[in-house]
Amino acid sequence: MKKIRFYQTINAKIVFIIAMVIVFALQLIGANFITQTERQLVDNFTENQQLQMNFMENSLLPYLEMYENPEEAPEDVDPMEEIDTLISDFSGTAITGIVVVDSDFVVLGSNDNTQQIAVGQLLNNDDIRAAVLQGNSNTRQVINSATNARRWRMIEPVFSSEGTQSVIGAIMMESNIESIYEQITDITLIFLRASFIAIILSAILANIVSKALTEPIREMQTKAKAIAEGDYSGEVTVYGRDELGLLAENINELSEEVESGQQRIEAERRRLDSVLSNMSEGVIATNRRGEIDVVNNMARIMLDQSTEDLVDQNILFVLDIEKTHNLRDLVERKEDVLIGFDTDEYPTILRASFSLIQSESGYISGVVCVLRDVTEEEQIEEERKQFVSNVSHELRTPLTSMRSYIEALIDGAWKDEELAPRFLDVAQSETDRMIRMIQDLLHLSRIDSGKSELNKELIDLTALFMQVLNRFEVLLDSEEYRDNNYTLDSQLLTEAVFVDIDPDRIIQVFDNVLNNAIKYSPDGGTIKSTMSLSNDQVIISIQDEGMGIPKDDLEHIFDRFYRVDRARSRAMGGTGLGLAISREVVEQHGGRIWAESVERKGTTFYIALPYIPFEEEDWGWE
Repeated sequence: MKKIRFYQTINAKIVFIIAMVIVFALQLIGANFITQTERQLVDNFTENQQLQMNFMENSLLPYLEMYENPEEAPEDVDPMEEIDTLISDFSGTAITGIVVVDSDFVVLGSNDNTQQIAVGQLLNNDDIRAAVLQGNSNTRQVINSATNARRWRMIEPVFSSEGTQSVIGAIMMESNIESIYEQITDITLIFLRASFIAIILSAILANIVSKALTEPIREMQTKAKAIAEGDYSGEVTVYGRDELGLLAENINELSEEVESGQQRIEAERRRLDSVLSNMSEGVIATNRRGEIDVVNNMARIMLDQSTEDLVDQNILFVLDIEKTHNLRDLVERKEDVLIGFDTDEYPTILRASFSLIQSESGYISGVVCVLRDVTEEEQIEEERKQFVSNVSHELRTPLTSMRSYIEALIDGAWKDEELAPRFLDVAQSETDRMIRMIQDLLHLSRIDSGKSELNKELIDLTALFMQVLNRFEVLLDSEEYRDNNYTLDSQLLTEAVFVDIDPDRIIQVFDNVLNNAIKYSPDGGTIKSTMSLSNDQVIISIQDEGMGIPKDDLEHIFDRFYRVDRARSRAMGGTGLGLAISREVVEQHGGRIWAESVERKGTTFYIALPYIPFEEEDWGWE
């Protein structure tokens, strides 16, 4: 899961939001408070200064009238001195300067210590002029050039007390309003410090509240992550009956439901995996695009590829049918496709069946392909066709020959005392050949169906094989083979070798192999027979000096109706089933028969049968 940075967490966001709300609230409150405080202080200051100005004006009025009308002034009173004394003694709050001028703008008195305004000089000030000439009052804030401090300047005209509304002078009074702003600054700093402390405390409180909210959420997040990873142990702590508590209970219930559902899904998955793994058919599942998602072991074995190589590959490409088929046609037509594969071991023929993976709503999510190995079936079908063809051919040849001779006899050859016996002898010979072939076929049929039972006995194989060889010695001395000058050379074991076999069936095997050796041996040839013991087997070999068998044909000589030289084999009266029967009989006894051959030098057949050595005491003889 992606890690969340601190500033992205809900905790940080809650603290930030609460802090910002408090900051904005404090800003609004502070701005309004400071503004109102500043206005109130300034208003109080100006009202106080106005009272002092009125007091000063009332105090100076008599002296200004005396100054304007000296004849009315007492002899012992000097108006200018009184004005100067009054100004000097005035101790109004925050008063920094007072200037009194007459109607001619001449300074009558001043407490300016900087000597910038001297008594008796004209005061060139526009506000003073306006006050004297027009009778206008003027109040405004100015900056003291010497101290760079703010001053509150009030200019009031002094009207005559006689009611003529004539201006007899003007008073200019400056007050130190900077102290008011310093108070405002101090109040602002106090408010800012209090605000900062309030923000810190609010942030701490918000963090505590935020943690109380986010801690359950963090536990739920951890639990959700554990559920996603398959860990359903433990429960989320329920801290209360609020929304978070209900959510925690729901997550605990969800965990139980998911665990139960996951167990069911896992059981179904294991069951499905077991079914897929043990199926004799290969199963391939794809997505909508035909890309392989799932493949079972049998399909992997059939295709001779690893799972990693098959996953995400297009199924048509894997099956090598992309040039001849497309997925839509295969699914819509529901046609099975025969596919030939050449694996490392042997060629394989697969039958592929396709079907849709479709939901109840009709949405197609993929395709399932079932592969079945039909190599053996196809081989059996091919062998069946070949078998029918061979049987038909083998039976047609003697039947055709018999029909020709019988037609000749019907046409009158039976009257010829020399031809008729020969024709009948040929017909009888061909009939015997067909009978032998049918008997061999019936024997093979019984073996294939499992109905051929062996009548086993514990037989001395050395004596049995010697008996067969003696019989063939007599056969080779007969009139039929005497002129061929065949020789039987045998090297048998001197001791008895007892084997649990069906003697009639094993004799049939010996007869088939020895007959073949005699048939294919040249005149004067030697047929050599040997016996040997190897571990728990007795091995009999029969070697001729015939034409040999080509290497390509050697592995097929035990197939039914297979002949290396068909014309010569048929001329010698063979059915093409002798070696096939021999192999089936030997394998019924748990043994093995095989051949080795060198062209133009001869062929050797080996027959290996299992045996168990017996000691004398094992027989129970005393």
